[in-house]
Amino acid sequence: MEEYNKMIDQTFVLREPAIRSAIRKLQFVPNSHGLDIGCGIGNITELLTESTAPRGHVTGVDISPDKVAYARDTAEKDGLTKQLSFRLADMNDLPYDDDTFDWVWSMDCVGYLPIEPLPLIEELVRVIKPGGRIALLAWSSQQLLPGHPALEAHLNATSVGIAPFSQGKIPNQHFLRALGWLQQLGLEALKAQTFVSTVHAPLSDDIREALKSLIEMRWPGVRQELSNDDWLEFQRLCRPDSSDFILNTPDYYGFYTYSLFQGKAPI
Repeated sequence: MEEYNKMIDQTFVLREPAIRSAIRKLQFVPNSHGLDIGCGIGNITELLTESTAPRGHVTGVDISPDKVAYARDTAEKDGLTKQLSFRLADMNDLPYDDDTFDWVWSMDCVGYLPIEPLPLIEELVRVIKPGGRIALLAWSSQQLLPGHPALEAHLNATSVGIAPFSQGKIPNQHFLRALGWLQQLGLEALKAQTFVSTVHAPLSDDIREALKSLIEMRWPGVRQELSNDDWLEFQRLCRPDSSDFILNTPDYYGFYTYSLFQGKAPI
């Protein structure tokens, strides 16, 4: 888990531009109090505090003790313990009273995990004030292997490649149908938008290392679901020790997207 947390932290440099764009779009009210559901290691929670300055507060909750501990340590090192806090909690049963927060945010968690989304979002609605905002952001696509669209399509069609949109999941539970969930629960002023981040050669050292981690995290354990030819091609292009490693391509270009869905509780 510690190694995985480090990889998430390392890839943050790739995701940060799109996430910052989404947060700016939301225009959270300064000095407001927000809740970050599934906060993980807390780097996104720290970004959210910038929107609530100077006297706002963001609380991050996660079910993983390791991630909450990591997030607390990082916040202390960054001198942000007055602006944010972290709590071990289950998003299915939040330890907060009704109408507690001005807004709730969740990234790559609520609606993204292979769990029935409506009860989760209903719990979020419960803890926001009338007129409060719910914002759901999630990774929605990527192109990381330029010049090899067939291989990347095959990788994305594997069990982990389509995750968390599990095979057999009914269409209206797919994250990109989130506007329907918000509408069913009576939220208003519904909006959706997709944000893009790009990378291209020449790659800086931190971007290169982040991309190596991202490729490793994106398609783990796919051997049994690929043809032998695809597997060999995947190894040739995606192993850092390969002479044909994709990141060594002098004209490398890649992109990835995050999609945002938001709505307001009735006043």
